Amino acid sequence: MKLVLCPRCELNYITGAEEYCKVCMQEMRGVLRPEEQELCTVCNENPVIPGRDVCAACLREMEVAPTPGDSQDHEPSGEADEIVGMDSVAQMDEILPEIKDDMDAEFGNVSRAMSLEAAREDEEREQEEAEAEEEN
Repeated sequence: MKLVLCPRCELNYITGAEEYCKVCMQEMRGVLRPEEQELCTVCNENPVIPGRDVCAACLREMEVAPTPGDSQDHEPSGEADEIVGMDSVAQMDEILPEIKDDMDAEFGNVSRAMSLEAAREDEEREQEEAEAEEEN
């Protein structure tokens, strides 16, 4: 029994006795396959609402559940600064240098290029130093 590609779709394999694959046969008869439904990204059980990535139940829970730190009578005005709780993006220039300084302090100067050979030599030297300390 030799398998060959379907001559119509060229995706599915058929035996030599069949003319078309099962998928093509159903399409030619007018039988439509049901669309695959996308599942909710939160619960992974229910189909999503068109245009959203969550199901109706999860959407209701998100709308009803109060967010921590918000009072019951507080309604956001719609401005991104109030919703997120951050100052304007103009202050990002002030934040970035602090982050860079923190990273340099924590990781050292990682911008210098190091070859694999140099990295191996550094590791071997550190290992030898550790062994020497253990002997003493």
